[in-house]
Amino acid sequence: MGGETLFMTPEESARVQKTVQTLKQKCREQQGDPRIPNDAKSLIQQATGSSLMEDMASSVFGMAAQKSSPDTMPAYAVGCPYLPCTLNVSDLKPMHLSELCMETHHRGRRLTLSRVSPVVSLKASSWAAVQGETAEDVERLEVFLHKSRHGCEVLEMGSVFIIKEPYYTLNSQGEPVIRVDHPSDLIISAYSVGPESWRDANSASAPVTTNPAVCKEQGNAALGKKDYARAHACYSEGLRLVSENQAAEGTLLKDLHRNRSHVNLLLQRFDEAKADGLASLTKGNSENEQMLNAKAYYRAGTAAYNLGQFEDAKDLFQKQLDLEPDNRLGRANLKRLQTRLNEKSHGSYDLNKVVSSLNKTQGRADVASYNGDTEVKKSPGAGRGLFATRAFKAGEIVMCEKAFCVVWGHETEAFSALTCDLRNDALIRVFPAGLHRAVVQKLLNNPSHVEKVLDLYSDHEGLGDKLLQQDGGPVIDTFQVHDIVQRNAFGPGKQTEDEDVTNASTGLWVRAAYINHSCAPNTKKDYVGDLMLLRATRKIAKGDEITHSYDETSDLEARAAALEKTWGFKCKCALCAAEEADGPDLRKKRLALENEASSLIQKESPSQTKKLTISKARRLQQALKDTYNDKRYKDLPRHALVGLEHWLQAASSR
Repeated sequence: MGGETLFMTPEESARVQKTVQTLKQKCREQQGDPRIPNDAKSLIQQATGSSLMEDMASSVFGMAAQKSSPDTMPAYAVGCPYLPCTLNVSDLKPMHLSELCMETHHRGRRLTLSRVSPVVSLKASSWAAVQGETAEDVERLEVFLHKSRHGCEVLEMGSVFIIKEPYYTLNSQGEPVIRVDHPSDLIISAYSVGPESWRDANSASAPVTTNPAVCKEQGNAALGKKDYARAHACYSEGLRLVSENQAAEGTLLKDLHRNRSHVNLLLQRFDEAKADGLASLTKGNSENEQMLNAKAYYRAGTAAYNLGQFEDAKDLFQKQLDLEPDNRLGRANLKRLQTRLNEKSHGSYDLNKVVSSLNKTQGRADVASYNGDTEVKKSPGAGRGLFATRAFKAGEIVMCEKAFCVVWGHETEAFSALTCDLRNDALIRVFPAGLHRAVVQKLLNNPSHVEKVLDLYSDHEGLGDKLLQQDGGPVIDTFQVHDIVQRNAFGPGKQTEDEDVTNASTGLWVRAAYINHSCAPNTKKDYVGDLMLLRATRKIAKGDEITHSYDETSDLEARAAALEKTWGFKCKCALCAAEEADGPDLRKKRLALENEASSLIQKESPSQTKKLTISKARRLQQALKDTYNDKRYKDLPRHALVGLEHWLQAASSR
């Protein structure tokens, strides 16, 4: 994935591994044990005190805004996946807290719980005390990693929750907890009326009405307060209540769809925004109805544009313009769409314009992806790969891809975690947890993307690559997405001075994820914001597999270890074979010379260096060349020479 490297001592690594394995063993030993009731008052006090401490740390000391250090990175175990519930909530049998058993997934059952404490929001999880049927029956409910919905803490949004097939286990402190890993396993049954509504488990929650018109009013009020999550809930409840078959409610139905389309655009729920916009179209010809239809086409077109459905967006914006011929924004949108379609078809980018716009777009380029003359198909011994369908010259652009999802290091969403993989001898990795969370959120918001992302390689197959929906939303296996991010994400490089291993920029480029690694690749990646440009570094014949380097470290041992640890494979390319044949002594000598050369070029500017330094550099260059056997390295890159040769070229051209 690129980014910084975190060096852990063997002692530190062993401590993390032991902690994780000890907790897992404790869970196994207690598996099937009946739940032991909590002291309700103590648990609520613990949640209240912990929440207060978090709030004080954030407001007084600004700890929430401070960047983590490697010593304080969240750490958690991975490698024990379980499937999300695939049943509708109405098909599940109710159960009580007293029926919970430790380290058990209660398949075919559901729990209904009321929140009776404030929410304790941590970096990788949030938890609160929840109550069953009586005030004395209280338990911890923890949402792990994927703890936000519509930009809000999901536990703070609700006052009553339904947990589908609840998983009862131990948290990282060894405390019993109902843990939710898959967002679709948690349903908000009633929404909080305010931050203190948890103090009364029987308080009213919103929306509380059987009148869809009141739902619309409540949604409009929430929208006015920029409470988009609540507005969405109110409009959705109104749509559930209203009957399309009743003529008197036909206008209300259209209004609810139109208003929810607007909220969905704000929430980046573009699939539903597009559908709502189209559902709000009227059949009337009055001036007012035509104006409303123009608004509907604009919202549907905007949603289609953000989904990358540029042909649909062009058609929708044209229909808006047909109703409003003088709308300058509509004409501008059509012009912008033609640019996207040219990029998509021909790869014709105005990169200077893209670069100049990056600050305004937060590094997310307003561009289309260009697949070029490439195809995805089976690669011998390497799953699937990307192949050329025509010949490419050296320096030619092969393809360009806008990231499906990117998290920049300067954004609050960016954070890394130490994951201890119990499937692989408790292997410890630095994992882009912020990107994982962002990808899951984008899939939840826009299910039309699900199948293309789930088609990527994952150690955990989960539910496969087909979209499954229940209870009005997609069912996303977050463990499957974790493995997809682990095996397919990349770092576009350091973006700011304060970026390091704890907040490294990372992204997922779906088509580029099919490109297999080679230490002697035929393409090289460059980035313009989140637009990846793939250029041929040498001639590529029609039918050749397109490769790039996942790790450009020149040292064989370090490169092999990184490839095995991060991507889980051992490279067997021609360059690795040649370096292996060199033997350890020659590789050690080459590495020492490369380090000496690296030290020289870092200290000396090529534009101001002395002739004596250039002579020394040339001697180092020759010494490095002597470590390569010309026959063995014919047509292979000689990585140890690259930096020095670039420096010498710059120094010689003064």
